[in-house]
Amino acid sequence: MVAKRGIGSAAVRGRRVLVRVDFNVPQDASGQVADDRRIREALPTLNHLRSSGARTILMSHLGRPDGRPDPKFSLRPVAHRLSAILGQPVPLAEDIIGVRALDHVSRLENGQFLLLENLRFHPGEEANDPTFATQLARLGELFVEDAFGVVHRAHASTVGVPQRLPSVAGLLVEREIRELSRLVDHPETPYIVILGGSKVADKLPLLTSFCGRASTLLLGGALSFPFLVAGGARLGATPVEADLVTAVDELGRAAAAAQTRLVLPTDLVVARAGGAVEVHPVGAIPEDAQAFDIGPATRAAFRAALPGARTVFWNGPLGRAEDPRFAEGTRDVLGSLAAVPGYHVAAGGDSARIAQELGVLNGFQFVSTGGGAALEFVQGLELPGLEVLPDA
Repeated sequence: MVAKRGIGSAAVRGRRVLVRVDFNVPQDASGQVADDRRIREALPTLNHLRSSGARTILMSHLGRPDGRPDPKFSLRPVAHRLSAILGQPVPLAEDIIGVRALDHVSRLENGQFLLLENLRFHPGEEANDPTFATQLARLGELFVEDAFGVVHRAHASTVGVPQRLPSVAGLLVEREIRELSRLVDHPETPYIVILGGSKVADKLPLLTSFCGRASTLLLGGALSFPFLVAGGARLGATPVEADLVTAVDELGRAAAAAQTRLVLPTDLVVARAGGAVEVHPVGAIPEDAQAFDIGPATRAAFRAALPGARTVFWNGPLGRAEDPRFAEGTRDVLGSLAAVPGYHVAAGGDSARIAQELGVLNGFQFVSTGGGAALEFVQGLELPGLEVLPDA
């Protein structure tokens, strides 16, 4: 991936700098910020702008309010948490665009911040509406892209605004490009990919992209089920994405032809209708049982594949990791990475949250802030929010 012009090259003192951040943070039952990791990830860029005397306008989305205001998705709790972290007030502009938003911006002084209300309260954000993008761009004189988690979306704040303002990459996005490029541009081999989760149909292009690039693919979670069924395994009452037998069979042949080893579970942790948790080989799952995690033999096989790897990429739990009964597969395999030398990367989003909850983040040299964006980047796809930025 070509490096993008960075924020260090831009003069910002006294200028209105419009920054796209990713403050789409988890919330607790009372609506308060439950995990501020995404806010803290933006601090290098925010501190640079503050110390350089910029007048910074922050814009983000939160949740899926479907293009209309919804109090439960307000960024007000985020503004409170950000104010506490920065040690200075960060007011919230309830109007995203228009005269009142411009008035808020006009009162900013050097080193101060303003947070706009949830971008997705306006239908023009996700539609990349040109009028909405133009109104957003009027708030600033320079655009900074620092929300890697949304650069795979062609939205008004990620594509429309940088088409209308001088634009640079923030420090977070610069680091994402630099670190993830190591997985795309001649990664050190052996290169091991560990993939789990669900949405098999969505991940088939990603899996195909690893054929010939990765040495070994370790597949767990619901992602492995269609492959097991295509191989003749009976998985009892386990839900399996339908109509994928031909696709996964073709992927298996492509992997073999490219000399990429495909490793599938040989045993699974299952739960019967009555709640009993058991371990069974993949060919002997009881008819009334559903699979929820990889079994101990599979965990051992996955661990055995890791020593000697120079590059490891992981995305998606290997079981239903949010349930302690089915978290051991993910914890065991990822926990073993800390003892394996090399460069280990975790795709972000829910995967990063799960790794943090399971206490296995120390096995990774880099944890991306993007889930879908990281997967598309590693796959080699063009990301609209990066393509629109000028090259370094």
